[in-house]
Amino acid sequence: MTEEEKQINDNKGFRLPGIQSIQSTPCARDAILHGAGGSLAAGLLHFLATSRVRRSFDVGLGGFMLTTLGSWFYCRYNNAKARVQQRMIQDGMKNKILYEGSVPDPVKQPRAETPSSPS
Repeated sequence: MTEEEKQINDNKGFRLPGIQSIQSTPCARDAILHGAGGSLAAGLLHFLATSRVRRSFDVGLGGFMLTTLGSWFYCRYNNAKARVQQRMIQDGMKNKILYEGSVPDPVKQPRAETPSSPS
């Protein structure tokens, strides 16, 4: 194998069947790691409390699913919120550049005309 082929094979990353690369999917890696920690904690705590192995495994699996999904949705929500804020800032900057110094400039304050006092 040449050096170029080794680099291509090294960059493939971990893949699940039918799913994109875990490394390129936003929030996937963190969600899986949080799920593994949640699974370990839930299963171990349940085992220490009850000494039932099979039930502790089931609780650990449920802990993995809940922690993974919770972490995934929390991260995706924050990413979507950040994208919306970024889009609003970009639109504001574009409008500032577009309207700067012109008549419809929203920053310019219209001159308040003094009403003539009735005499």
